[in-house]
Amino acid sequence: MYPSMNGLPTPIGTLDEVLDGGDTSEKAMKVFIGHNLGNRTFLMSMPMHEFYGMSEVANDPGRDGDKIAQRKLDPTHAQKLAMYLLKGLVSAAIDRREIQKKDVPRAMLDIMDRLGRQPYMALQPLVVNIRDCNPKGVDIRGDRMLDKRTEETAAFRVFLSQRHVLWVIDGQHRRKGMQLVFDFLEQVRASRIYPKKNGLVNGAGEHIPPEELKVWEECFEVARSYCTLLIEVHLGLETQEERQLFHDLNRLGKKVDTSLALQFDSSNPVNLFIKEHLIEKLGIEVSEMEVKNWQDDDGKMPRKDLVGINAILFLNRTNISSATPAMLEGKLEVAHRFWTAVQAIPGFGEDSARQKTTAAQPVVLKALAKLVYDFSFSNRRPANGAALADSLMSSITDMDFSHENPMWRYYELKHEERKDQGLSDLEDYLPPDDGGNRDIGSFQGNVMRFGPKHNDIIPILADMIRWRLKLPSRRRDSPETMDNLAA
Repeated sequence: MYPSMNGLPTPIGTLDEVLDGGDTSEKAMKVFIGHNLGNRTFLMSMPMHEFYGMSEVANDPGRDGDKIAQRKLDPTHAQKLAMYLLKGLVSAAIDRREIQKKDVPRAMLDIMDRLGRQPYMALQPLVVNIRDCNPKGVDIRGDRMLDKRTEETAAFRVFLSQRHVLWVIDGQHRRKGMQLVFDFLEQVRASRIYPKKNGLVNGAGEHIPPEELKVWEECFEVARSYCTLLIEVHLGLETQEERQLFHDLNRLGKKVDTSLALQFDSSNPVNLFIKEHLIEKLGIEVSEMEVKNWQDDDGKMPRKDLVGINAILFLNRTNISSATPAMLEGKLEVAHRFWTAVQAIPGFGEDSARQKTTAAQPVVLKALAKLVYDFSFSNRRPANGAALADSLMSSITDMDFSHENPMWRYYELKHEERKDQGLSDLEDYLPPDDGGNRDIGSFQGNVMRFGPKHNDIIPILADMIRWRLKLPSRRRDSPETMDNLAA
């Protein structure tokens, strides 16, 4: 070992002190030596499939016992990462073909479109620990690799055997995602049918055309060779040290703000719709900050609200994290028309928009989006759903979205007041006011402010809009619903 210099940890100048003994399972790995905050580490790269085979996760109470150093696995998160990894393998297969100056098959491009394109893809380095070794790595057999021109140390070659398990400290869900991808590839290559359970590609139960099967064969090959991972290897950590490192890596970093994450993300198809159709084509102005003081409202729509409205419009969900390109197929034209109609609402997008119209409040637009989804895209949409959606979007600008509209205050009014305001028939559309949360907001200072519990308020506002625009009620025993069914 070389002596310490300038107070820094002693680097490995040679690996003279390593043991000469090895075993038949050893595999040579090229590594760079690092000292992460003074702790010796190896930095190495290896194909994705090889890493999966050499690594393990200490989260099984029956197997690992007191050596557990990981949180409980989240299968949903792992599934999302598996879809990302599969998309990355297809992208890598395309990239490799272009480097080799080979034609990219049409089937490969079609699969890439189905999975969803994005500008760039990569995985952050994984962090692992080799438990059964000295903290300095001196009991791992290895030697120097010299630069032939300068005779200087270019890297080290170490020999890892089966006992040198790479215990994952940061990357448990990425590794599980790899497992799901490899299981998927093994199954489609063996059965030539897209799996019905935990499928990563649409088309469950369908036979795979030969040209698509070749794509998956190439993806498997890419995972075993061309597609590599960067790995930081810590050496000889005890369980308590692994737990501390897991905590530091996962808790000390600052979470990215939601609006900034949505602004930067170009992989989600709903996000792409917002950027390409709403912002670029329709010119809807977006704010990255939430409007808290209505006096500061400049008419721009907070990006977070815009995403939430479109999550309901396209998916009938509260977020867009699970969206795939296939989920938006056949919906873009209706969605574009919906937003065109919303833009035409008087006061929308103007300065002080929230004071001018209730339609500037996201919960109202979510209620409208919910109606469009129910009429146009839901599996339970009525037979005349397209006509109902058309009627709704044609009538949006005729709807009274003023704050003074007494309809918003229905549950605050007494029976006689409802009658005086012409709201008696609204009872056939709304849920009874003898149970559940009916507090949708408050009317103060001539302004109707809807409450924050959107999931409770959206169905009620949607029912009010149905009544006002003479659309069928959700209650099957209402007169208008029966007339509609008879027609």
